[in-house]
Amino acid sequence: MRVPPVTAFFTLLFFLSCSDQRPRDIVRQAGVFEQAGHFREARTVLERGLSPAVPDSMQQQILFAIDRLHRIRLDYKLTEDALVARLQRSVSQFRREEFELWVAGGRFDSKVIDDTVRFFNLSVQNLFWRYPEVKLRRMPPQDKTSLWLAGVRMADSIVARARRERNPVVLPKQFTARGELVVDADAVPPGEVIRAWLPIPRAYPYQNTFALGASSSHVLNVSAEDSPIRSVYMEQRSVAGQPTVFFVEFTFTRYGVHFDLDTAAVRPVDRSNPALAPFLAEGPHVVFTPGLRELSRRIVGTETNPVRIARALFLWIAENLQYSHALEYSTIRNISDYVLQKRYGDCGQHALFYIALCRLNGIPARWQSGWDTTPDDKVIHDWMELYIEPYGWIPADPDAAVLITHNYQTIPPEARKRYRDFYLGGLDPYRMAANGDHSQMLSPSKTFFRSDNVDFQRGEVEWRGGNIYFDRHDFDFTVREID
Repeated sequence: MRVPPVTAFFTLLFFLSCSDQRPRDIVRQAGVFEQAGHFREARTVLERGLSPAVPDSMQQQILFAIDRLHRIRLDYKLTEDALVARLQRSVSQFRREEFELWVAGGRFDSKVIDDTVRFFNLSVQNLFWRYPEVKLRRMPPQDKTSLWLAGVRMADSIVARARRERNPVVLPKQFTARGELVVDADAVPPGEVIRAWLPIPRAYPYQNTFALGASSSHVLNVSAEDSPIRSVYMEQRSVAGQPTVFFVEFTFTRYGVHFDLDTAAVRPVDRSNPALAPFLAEGPHVVFTPGLRELSRRIVGTETNPVRIARALFLWIAENLQYSHALEYSTIRNISDYVLQKRYGDCGQHALFYIALCRLNGIPARWQSGWDTTPDDKVIHDWMELYIEPYGWIPADPDAAVLITHNYQTIPPEARKRYRDFYLGGLDPYRMAANGDHSQMLSPSKTFFRSDNVDFQRGEVEWRGGNIYFDRHDFDFTVREID
C-alpha cells in the first residue's frame, strides 16, 4: 500500500521531532519510507542520523543505507512509456492492452519511487525468460540450439571419460584471460589514488596452474591461492579528463568434473569437523526461515540419505523456479528468502537458495562463482559445491538445471534430462572460479563498503572519498582457450 504524500510528510515530521531517537532505529525507520515508496523521506531520516554522537560502525550502516537507495534507483530507471517503447521494439505484434494485462498479472518487477511507478531495467529480457509464450514473439528471434547441443556433447564426453579413467577430474583445458576495470573519466578528482581489486582464479582440484602475466601497474598484492575471494590489488592516480584503466592478464587450467554418486556408499557427515561447520550454519542470505523449513519438509519428507536429499532439492529447484535477471545483490536483504517468495532468480540467487536448503538438511554447502567462459556465451556466473562423504566437495549448478528444464526446449527431451542431471556432481570446464564462499572480505580489506557485498566478479574500486559504484566503472573479461 502506498503512503499518500501528505501522510508521509507528517510521519516524517513525527520521526524528526523525536529527540530520543536511538541510532539503531534510524535504518529501520528509513525502511518504512522505502517500502512505501518515499525515497526522499527515507534519505532525510538517514541523513539526520549522521551526527557526531553516532558510533562509527552505525555511521557506516547509515551511509550504506543511503547508498542503497541510490542503487535501487539505478536498477529501476524505466518509466511506463520507456518500457512500452522497448516492448514495441522487442515483441512481435505487441499491443498496448497487453501491457496493461501484464502489469496487472505481475509480469514486471516494479517499485514506487517518490510516488512514481518505475520498472526494473531488464524487464523486457525477464519477460522472455519467465514467459515462454512471449519468448516465441521475440524480435529478433534467438536460436541457441547448436550451442546447447554442444553443451550436451561436452557433458556426455566428461561423464564417459570420468567413468573410463575412474577419475572425477578429466579433460583439462588451458585458458589465457584478461580482466579489465575502467573507471570513468573524472569519477574522482585528478591526482587522487584509486584502489582496485580484480578477480583471478583460485586453486581447486579442478582449477590450477594459475600464472600471472602483464598488468596495468605494479601488482601490490595477490590473494592466497585458496582465498575464498581471490583478487589482485593495484593502485593508480587519476588523470583529469581520462579514464583510469586497470588490467591483469593470466593463464590457468580448468577441468571437466563428474562424480558418480552412489547412494549406498554415502556416509553421514561429521558435524563436529571445524572445517565444515561454517558451511552447515546460517549466515548472510542463508537463513532458515519458517517458510524455508516448511518447503524443505514438503520436498524431503522422511528421507535421510544425503545424496537423495540433495537430488530431491536440486530437481525441485529445476522444475519450480524460473530464471530472471536480478537486482543488484547489495540491495536485497535476504536472497534465499527473496527466491522463496518470488519463485525466480538468477544464477547466484538460485545457488544461495540451494545452499540454504542443503545446510538446513545437514549437507555442507558453499558458494562458487566467477565467469562462465563458454565460447560465444561468456557471462558472469555463480554455482556452488556440496560436501558428500566419501566424495568430498562436489560441484552443482542449480541455475543450469533451471535453464535446461524451462528454456532448452529445442533439444530432445532425453538429452535435456541427461544434461540437467549432469550438473549435480558435474561441471563443464568452461569456468573461471574466483570465489569459494560468498560475502567474504577482500585482501587488503576495503576502507568503504563494496559495490557487491555478496559476490566478486566485476572488480571493486574506491578512493579516499568513498566507494566507486558500478555506475562509474565497467569491467570486461576476455578469455581464449589455448589450443
